[in-house]
Amino acid sequence: MAKIVTGKNHSKKEVILKKAATLFKTKSFSASSMRELADVVGVEAPSLYNHIGSKSELLQDICFKIGSQFTEQIEQISTSDKSTVAKIEAVIRFHIEMMAENFDEVYVANHEWKHLNEPYLTDFLNIRRNYEKSLMGFIEEGITKNEIKAVNPYVTVLTILSAVRGLEFWQRNKKNVPLHVLENDMVNQLLYGIV
Repeated sequence: MAKIVTGKNHSKKEVILKKAATLFKTKSFSASSMRELADVVGVEAPSLYNHIGSKSELLQDICFKIGSQFTEQIEQISTSDKSTVAKIEAVIRFHIEMMAENFDEVYVANHEWKHLNEPYLTDFLNIRRNYEKSLMGFIEEGITKNEIKAVNPYVTVLTILSAVRGLEFWQRNKKNVPLHVLENDMVNQLLYGIV
């Protein structure tokens, strides 16, 4: 029987999560089976259960891993002594970095979360809402400090999140735009529209 091949810094479960994210992104959570995941991982389906409990658990782990990374980052940024504009820039750059480095997992967290079972669905939605509130807080702070224009914070957050989510198209097509150019141009376009 084949064994799960791990890299230098990855556990077997992390390998399974990465492969599951790719499968869920490609086929969707609903259309994916544990047998297909086992094939992708290169093991027998029953041996997957030595590392995970269920397909639903994989989705939970992917969504909450991504949610946790975004939450930790926004908390770090919010406690920094950066200007409000620099905080917003840091958030945008982090989103772009996550879309570039963890695309499959971010894609699954953005699209497949609706298949989470309760209470995980409610918990995940709360994480997303709190994240958006934190980002709106940055916008409101910038308006109060006259660092950015008096814009509707909700619309601004929606615009930023929609723009960075649009990187899904870049990921699919890999146009001849290097990541550093894409990142700097997106940051400039998003920030200078509000400052």
